[in-house]
Amino acid sequence: MIPVTKTFLPPIENYEVMLQRIWESGWLTNDGQLEHELAINLGQYLGISQLELVANGTLALQLAIKALDLKGEIITTPFSYVATATAIVWEGCTPVFVDIDEKTFCIDPELIEAAITEKTSAILVTHVYGYPCDVKKIAEIASKHNLKVVYDAAHCFGVKLNGQSLLIHGDISTLSFHATKLFHTAEGGAVICRDENVSKRISIMKKFGHLGEDFYQETGINAKMSELHAAMGLCILPSIDQLIEKRRKITAWYDELIRHSDIKHPGVPQGVEYNYNYYPVLFPTYEDMLRARKDLMDQDIFPRRYFHPSLNTLPYLQQAGYKACPVSESMAMRVLCLPLYYELGQEEINRISGIVLGSME
Repeated sequence: MIPVTKTFLPPIENYEVMLQRIWESGWLTNDGQLEHELAINLGQYLGISQLELVANGTLALQLAIKALDLKGEIITTPFSYVATATAIVWEGCTPVFVDIDEKTFCIDPELIEAAITEKTSAILVTHVYGYPCDVKKIAEIASKHNLKVVYDAAHCFGVKLNGQSLLIHGDISTLSFHATKLFHTAEGGAVICRDENVSKRISIMKKFGHLGEDFYQETGINAKMSELHAAMGLCILPSIDQLIEKRRKITAWYDELIRHSDIKHPGVPQGVEYNYNYYPVLFPTYEDMLRARKDLMDQDIFPRRYFHPSLNTLPYLQQAGYKACPVSESMAMRVLCLPLYYELGQEEINRISGIVLGSME
């Protein structure tokens, strides 16, 4: 069986060393030494400051919305994992979907201003598959209309734009460290803030909103990362460059094999150092995608319709009524992520590509 992704696990003896440290300290969560060590190491690797580790990427989004005091409407993308939009709803705000650019898969910045109303408080959008949104244009729009900007950067670990971490853009960027991600802590995430005071607020909010034993500053939530999860991250981080390089090679193999077909794959934009987290392909038609998916699954190869459906079509997210996003809806019907993980070899890539290309004949 070949799944769409497979969690990279470090040598078990490396994790056991970390567990030994936990057992010796007797400290399993709440500002443990491994969590602090991981936060420092991640900040150094990513070239960022104001990083707060949390229990998962969805809580990272919820904390971002809460810490920025966002209300009313939040402009967002319909082409993302459902957590992007449900975090907005969960925090009592209304998602306003704006269609995407068919070349970048990210929100179309030329359509954002038309969606802004007196109720709009922010733009919360996804760097889809780790490909950057038009951060310059979005920053200009946000400044003009006095809006906050939050980037769901769940796919962006290690991605750079013009030599700098993509995570420095916006008021807040959030990361997911789920087991399916390039860098993971089994479950986990992070919040990266431009403003140090906002970062300090999130640090308090993620620990029930209190300082010390008996001073409660504000309403909080339990979003702490445990030492067990931080230990996994400390074991994974030294292998990241190796993982990215192998994924780059797999991507190059796929690119070479499908380049003469009608299947499209987004290329790495100029100025971007990519992490090769996913391999999305866009078929000419919905029927082409379904046929390729079936042919792969018949051979025990399991791609994923990532992302499907277009979020603006989900009934429980249509708070302000259905708003058509034709590009997103079309692409969500035709996109498929092919298997991509560290252990895959060229023989498997040849097999997968052959089945996909054969389905198109």
